[in-house]
Amino acid sequence: MPTIEVNQKEATSLAGTSSVEQNIQIQSENLDLFYGDFQALHNINLDIYQKQITALIGPSGCGKSTFLRTLNRMNDLVKGVSIKGKVNIGNEDIYDKAVNVVELRKKVGMVFQKPNPFPMSIWENIAYGPKAHGIKKKSQINEIVERSLKQAALWDEVKDRLHSSAMGLSGGQQQRLCIARVLAVEPEIVLMDEPTSALDPLATLKVEELINELKQSYTIVIVTHNMQQAARISDVTSFFLNGKIIETDDTAKIFTNPAHKQTEDYITGKFG
Repeated sequence: MPTIEVNQKEATSLAGTSSVEQNIQIQSENLDLFYGDFQALHNINLDIYQKQITALIGPSGCGKSTFLRTLNRMNDLVKGVSIKGKVNIGNEDIYDKAVNVVELRKKVGMVFQKPNPFPMSIWENIAYGPKAHGIKKKSQINEIVERSLKQAALWDEVKDRLHSSAMGLSGGQQQRLCIARVLAVEPEIVLMDEPTSALDPLATLKVEELINELKQSYTIVIVTHNMQQAARISDVTSFFLNGKIIETDDTAKIFTNPAHKQTEDYITGKFG
C-alpha cells in the first residue's frame, strides 16, 4: 500500500477517546436524500466534532458534496430534492420547519470550489454580510473587515487597496477573500467544497495553512479529491462511495490501516 504522508502532529485520534471528551457539533441520523426518484444519499450517519477538520473523500458522484450541502440546507435551492432523516446542529434539527434558514447559513458558512468574489471592492465583499445582518455603523464594519481579512491571512496583502476591485486579486487571494467573507458573519461551522481545486500549488499551500489555523476557532468540514490534502490537514476522514459512508475514522488510521478494502483501493488509486 503506497504511503500517504499524514500530519501526525495535527491529526487528533478519536480512537480510545470517549465521546464525553469530544463535543459532537453536527450529527446526521439515517439521512436519505433524493433528486426526484434518484437516491443520492443512503442512510448517512455521521458525527462531526467541534473545532476539528473533517474531510469527506470519495470518487466523483459519490455523494460527498451533496452531503456537505445538507449541512446548511443549500440543497433546498435544487428543484425536486427531498430529504428523510435528521441533521442536528447542537440540539436542533436543522430541517425542522421552525428553523430560520438565513440564520442557519450565518451559523454554517460555505466556501465553494471556485473563488466567487462579488464584482465590487475588497471592502464591500467583506462588509456585505454584516450589512445584510443589520450592522450599520461604519467603524464597526471597518473593524469586522480588518479582523476577517487578518483571520484569512490576507490583510497585509490588501490593506492598502481595500477599495479596489476584488476581481483584480489572484485566484488564491480571491479564495482567501471568500473565506474572509464567510468569517465576517461569525459562523460556528465552515463548509468547504474542494476549496483549492482551482488553485496552483503555492496558493493551495497558503489556503491549507489557513484552514489549519481556523480550526482553533471553527468546526471545518472539507470535501476534497486530493488524498494528500486530506491526509495533511484533517483530523477525521469519512470515505463515501455510491451515496453511502463506507467508513469514518481518525485520518491517520484511514490512510495507514483502513478497515475496508474499498477504502484502501480508493486511497491507493485502484479506482476513482
